Amino acid sequence: MNNIPSFSSRLRQNIVTVPEIIQTCSGIKVFGQLLKSFLFSTDVAIIRNTNANAIIAVYPFTPQPTISQALITAADKPIFCGIGGGVTTGIRSIDLAMDAEFRGALGVVLNKPTPNDLIKQLREKIDIPILVTIVSENDDIKGRIDAGVDFLNVSGANKTADIIKKIRDIDSEIGIIATGGKSDETIALAIESGANAISYTPPTTGDLFKGIMRRYREESV
Repeated sequence: MNNIPSFSSRLRQNIVTVPEIIQTCSGIKVFGQLLKSFLFSTDVAIIRNTNANAIIAVYPFTPQPTISQALITAADKPIFCGIGGGVTTGIRSIDLAMDAEFRGALGVVLNKPTPNDLIKQLREKIDIPILVTIVSENDDIKGRIDAGVDFLNVSGANKTADIIKKIRDIDSEIGIIATGGKSDETIALAIESGANAISYTPPTTGDLFKGIMRRYREESV
């Protein structure tokens, strides 16, 4: 049976849709939920209006429980919260991870400078997946895996496919979430290289507003 029943309304037609090609990846399973598409955003309005399976919420500021709480409360789908790992590290990152778990996050994301010892400590403290961001082929990929990460979050710009291939040479089973870029071709390349899931960066609210306002102006002529 190929027909997929669906529901939409006149009020919720304008949503941020992720590229359809992402559905061709295997996905990762977290507590029985199959996740293929991740939206990279901390914009509450966009998070509430997307068809992505899950959210990766990291931001270039010191992680704060108040922000995590706001995002988790607003999200109507699984959310993975950033907990630092570089400037914010050690006990503070552990406390942030535990707080995120208790508030309902489905996973936590550590950034590139995270020490492997911190990953080991987190593995003993929390019961949700740990993601670590990989940005280069020179990162300590094996050390991350040995320390106990559950998934690797690959963000290597135009080197993403090469990084994925290197990870697969080291470990054929570790789960990989990778940035796919803006085109179907780059997303397909990431999947072919071994990514299990794809993170997608949506347009900004400003960009989305441009299209809406343009349409309003045309209708008023």
